[in-house]
Amino acid sequence: MSRREEYEQQTETLLEPIVTELGFELVDVEYVKEGGTWYLRAYIDKPGGIAVDDCEAVSRRFSDILDEKDYIADSYVFEVSSPGLGRPLKKEKDFKRSLGEEVEIRTYRAIDRQKEFVGLLKAYDDSTVTITYEDDTEQTFDRGDIALIRLALDF
Repeated sequence: MSRREEYEQQTETLLEPIVTELGFELVDVEYVKEGGTWYLRAYIDKPGGIAVDDCEAVSRRFSDILDEKDYIADSYVFEVSSPGLGRPLKKEKDFKRSLGEEVEIRTYRAIDRQKEFVGLLKAYDDSTVTITYEDDTEQTFDRGDIALIRLALDF
């Protein structure tokens, strides 16, 4: 496990009880470097959406724990935010909640000369994701080929 993954996993373990106690869902944690600065980001959600005050409440509660545990060696910025409309499906609960919904899949490499696919999420397991198209045909993707899968946005 990489150092980045260890930081994300430890953050998730420490943050989950706080987020749950406040009535939110911890969607994801990421530790990324952008423009020379490290960011530790927590994405939270709740029915009806997340407000700035919700993010602030989680941030205030967790900042003291981050200072106390001090498990991240680098200098970093801690952020709490909503996952937004383009929320990726990453965890079992994301896939379960999205069964039957329209999803967008982007692949790392072209499959039949395309890298973007949109269809209804029909099935998933640890290694594959299956979608159904409007003409009732199905396509199954290996999880390792998927760069991104998220709910399709209709505007």
